Amino acid sequence: MTTDPRDDMEVPYPQYLCPVCGKELPLTRARMTVTCAEHRPHEDPVAFAVRDALPSDRHAIEEICDRVWGETELEAFGRMFDVLSCANVVAETDGRLAGMISLSIDRGEQAVVMLSVYPEFQGGGIGAALLEAAEERARAAKLPAVKVATTNDDIPALYFYQRHGFVIYEIDCGVVVDHHGAVLPGFAGIPVRDEVRLRLPVCPG
Repeated sequence: MTTDPRDDMEVPYPQYLCPVCGKELPLTRARMTVTCAEHRPHEDPVAFAVRDALPSDRHAIEEICDRVWGETELEAFGRMFDVLSCANVVAETDGRLAGMISLSIDRGEQAVVMLSVYPEFQGGGIGAALLEAAEERARAAKLPAVKVATTNDDIPALYFYQRHGFVIYEIDCGVVVDHHGAVLPGFAGIPVRDEVRLRLPVCPG
């Protein structure tokens, strides 16, 4: 991902790291590049642990929600979710929160309300491990699928989920515009308009 000097929109927190120089990038300044496997950055693996969130993690969860959305209440699948009331699983390294996944049961399926990994820990398998925790919870509860909603601009998320077996099953066109009352710039400046819903079957229906 590279930056565009013409994009001067200020975003309070970075969401990604440039794989070339390591610069932290806010959402609208990130850009996609296509590379071969040999030219992908290869970093030393980061040791991390995945566990259920504890009451003492509340402040850290509020902080990561603030960085991603600016709030702990999120709208997806046509309803509101409060992250603080969801089943949260965190990844930590050296006692520090590196990422988290927030889960809720919605219409008989395991819904991923939020999945976020801090930029400096991206690319080390944390996101995949958190997603695996969601799948394990769904299987334990005998739920047929894990589902997630993202927005039309979020190319990294669409790549990530489809690479892990999720399939687009529904697009709610214009719902993000209706929620915010305007078209907002998203990843790489792409206008955010639609909610894209993906599903991964985990148990026979």
